[in-house]
Formats: sequence, C-alpha cells, structure tokens
Amino acid sequence: MSELTQDELKTLVGRAALEHVVPGEIVGVGTGSTVNKFIDALAGMKDHIRGAVSSSEASTERLRALGISVFDANEVERLSVYVDGADEIDPKGYMIKGGGAALTREKIVAALSERFVCIADESKWVPVLGRYPLPVEVIPMAAQQIARRFAALGGVARLRLKDGVPLVTDNGQHILDVTGLHIADPLAFESTVNDWPGVVTVGVFAHQKAHVCLLGTTSGVKTVVF
Repeated sequence: MSELTQDELKTLVGRAALEHVVPGEIVGVGTGSTVNKFIDALAGMKDHIRGAVSSSEASTERLRALGISVFDANEVERLSVYVDGADEIDPKGYMIKGGGAALTREKIVAALSERFVCIADESKWVPVLGRYPLPVEVIPMAAQQIARRFAALGGVARLRLKDGVPLVTDNGQHILDVTGLHIADPLAFESTVNDWPGVVTVGVFAHQKAHVCLLGTTSGVKTVVF
C-alpha cells in the first residue's frame, strides 16, 4: 500500500470527525484546508443537524454552498462540539492556530463549545510549541510596539502581507507572525501576551485547548484524548 498524501490524511480526519457531531444540534466549525474536508463530509449529514456556527467568512461561504444553515454566534448559548484544525498541537492538547487569519473568531467559537475536536495530520504534532510562526491579531496602530515586545522575548515579528499590502482579517485588523519562540508554558504565555495593549488575540490556544485530537497518520487516524 502506498503512503497516503497529506491531502488524503486531511480527508481521513475530516470524515472521522463526523463521529463527534451530535445529531440535532448546531456544530461549531473552524477554518482551513483540513476543516474544508470536514465541511465536505458534514454535507452528507446536513439533514441530521440544525446547522453550524462558523469561525470565518470563508467557512461560512462553503457551508452555505453545501446547503448547511449558518447561525451567528450571538444566536446560540452553547455548542456541544467545535471541530477545527491546528498549525501545531503538543502532547497536552495546547495548539498554535491562526495560519488562516481566523484565530479571533476561532477562539470565540471554541469558548462557546463544550468539546474541542482538533483534526490534523501528523506533521502538526510537536513536542513544544513554537516551530510554526505564531500568529497574533493586532490593532494596526499597535503593531510595531507589539513587535518590539516580542523582540524582547527573542522573537521576530513580521507583518503578514497579501498581494504586497498588510493582510486585513475578517475583523478589520492585521496579523503579526512571530518566529524564534519556544513556548514551554503555553497557559502563562497566552495570558501574558493577551494583556499587551493592542493585542486582539494571540494564536496560542491553551485556555481553549483541544479535548480530542484526530491525527492523520500513515497507519490511519489516531485518536488522542487529553
């Protein structure tokens, strides 16, 4: 049997996540290429759920195109499950997220949810967070001040560009991508950076960590419970 491609692994974990969807309820849906596989699979059971709360405009468009109702987060009090990917996940279920620039809305939906199911391929599994650039959503006027704060921690912050100009998030803000960090205590790190004036959201998901990770491996889907 030939080794599965990264795209095939994403498809596997996207389908596996359907087992965590509670029939008759609203599903929290994240953002990214792996989540797109989940959305495509979710379309097969759309008549068995009330709809979804989405963490990005891109996911909302994909859900609606497949005939799945999308609710505003303000319309729901709780979600039984939130399914999303990660740029990195460690052995405690702490994650770095925000490669798709949707980290703020992802945290909002995760906070509404009783259970966070992370879907990822095995390349995202790391012993310590920090190998992947850390996304930080910032208010534009504070970007350079926040970059200097990261420099004091040994990190290098770069403004994320799109087509040669600063990327603008769904919330109208900018993203700094920070390299050179070794995040040994994600809970404390997240709390510290969140306190900096001008930070909207830091892409460390420690207070909204994963409860389960469905990890796509060459031998199939591995379920890790935290």
